[in-house]
Amino acid sequence: MKRICIYCASSPKAADIYKDSASDIARILVKNGYEIVYGGGSIGLMGAVADSVLANNGKITGVIPAFMQELEWGHPDVEMIEVTNMHERKSKMLEISDGVIALAGGCGTFEEIMEAITWKRLGLYTGPAVFLNTNNYYDPIIQQLDKAVDENFMNPEHRSLWSVIQEPEEVIEALKNHIILDNPLSRAAVK
Repeated sequence: MKRICIYCASSPKAADIYKDSASDIARILVKNGYEIVYGGGSIGLMGAVADSVLANNGKITGVIPAFMQELEWGHPDVEMIEVTNMHERKSKMLEISDGVIALAGGCGTFEEIMEAITWKRLGLYTGPAVFLNTNNYYDPIIQQLDKAVDENFMNPEHRSLWSVIQEPEEVIEALKNHIILDNPLSRAAVK
């Protein structure tokens, strides 16, 4: 495992606890030899991730749609892969990453991590999918995923498709200990 994709918000109004967490996890990943892939933004948690990777002499690649680049939303000091649209962006980010981590974010971040989990369920992606649950931000989503299992919309073994950590310092352990389902496509349907 070499490249980790970080999904996160670009909102400049996010509380400092989330920005600090973003900086910390980026620094920890770089110090442990990982390269970072992210959405290419220069502000909010995206900016905090990029700035931390650069400050720690790490390698980071942004994946950004052309319309966002035209609006100058991209981080000026990050190597960018420009794509045509949001669908291509999500696909490219998963394609070039060995694992994904969701930091706090909005609907775009939710969509990205849920797509990674869905792809894992279908065997299209096998890397770890980790929620960094800073300030218990992801509790409602984790509860909803558990409810999907409890209500028989997912199999109990599907709980292994994601992991949840509370602190950035737990990330390396989570990445190393992820579970890959044997023959996931045969287990994707609820039985």
